[in-house]
Amino acid sequence: MEGAKAPSYVIPPLSFKGRGLWGEVDKPPMREIEASAITQVVAQLCQQANFELGEDVIAALKQAQQTEESPEGREVLSQLLENARIAKQERLPLCQDCGTAVVFLEIGQETHIIGGNLYAAVEEGVRQGYTQGYLRKSIVSQPFSARINTRDNTPPVIHTEIVPGDQVKIIVMPKGGGAENMSKLAMLKPGDGRQGIIDLVVRTVDEAGGNPCPPLIVGLGIGATAEGAMLLAKKALLREVAKPNPDPEIAELEKEILSRINALGIGPLGFGGRITALAVQAEVMPTHLASLPVAVNLQCHSARHKEAIL
Repeated sequence: MEGAKAPSYVIPPLSFKGRGLWGEVDKPPMREIEASAITQVVAQLCQQANFELGEDVIAALKQAQQTEESPEGREVLSQLLENARIAKQERLPLCQDCGTAVVFLEIGQETHIIGGNLYAAVEEGVRQGYTQGYLRKSIVSQPFSARINTRDNTPPVIHTEIVPGDQVKIIVMPKGGGAENMSKLAMLKPGDGRQGIIDLVVRTVDEAGGNPCPPLIVGLGIGATAEGAMLLAKKALLREVAKPNPDPEIAELEKEILSRINALGIGPLGFGGRITALAVQAEVMPTHLASLPVAVNLQCHSARHKEAIL
């Protein structure tokens, strides 16, 4: 009614066991991690990721070399493998584009970061890693106007997840601009279904051509919301290359899309051939009954990411 007051709610006081700041508290011990330790680890991971291609990617490239029928494609794959060998041996960047530093943090809920701000510690780690490793700094501020280089590859893009436990897992993924520029988000109609997803991914790769530096790893996010699907697609790239999704239905979708992509004939670095993609890796979440968000995040052959646990 007009003039009526909104109901008020009183939260009853919590009861605790043991002795604490507010009385009797049963407080589990918190593991403390220094912010400086996070900085040090991030700096190391930025360099390792740029210098050392993962063994799963190396294995996938070797398998592709055996499968590829095009002489030009086989030669490209041979050079990519040699490039990876030299980069690791000489501690040189795998690619001249050392990427945006994308950092995934899985923080145990029983962990307490002390001695500084967590995000500031991560940013300092990126600053040190890219400077100490002589990695190309590619981040510009005022992206739609002045585009001034920040000169230390900061700020990074940070994704944080709170998980059980008392550890902090840090994953650093340098994401190159050429592949990232080919990303797509589509809000499909629910009726578009499975076939709509397949058509979208294949069309995205076809239109990208050689720009994202194939052979690719295709990160695919299905469901959630617009921003949720984009994050799913990015996180899908962290999976072991060519390891199918544990859900048989999703694994079959990955397999069919990969087959369709490799029938396009784009081939390694766009020179033609059978191997346009090494893998399609999909992650799926429930979504609204009126929605079917689908995100495609392409990763070039230089699929770089390293992780550590504190």
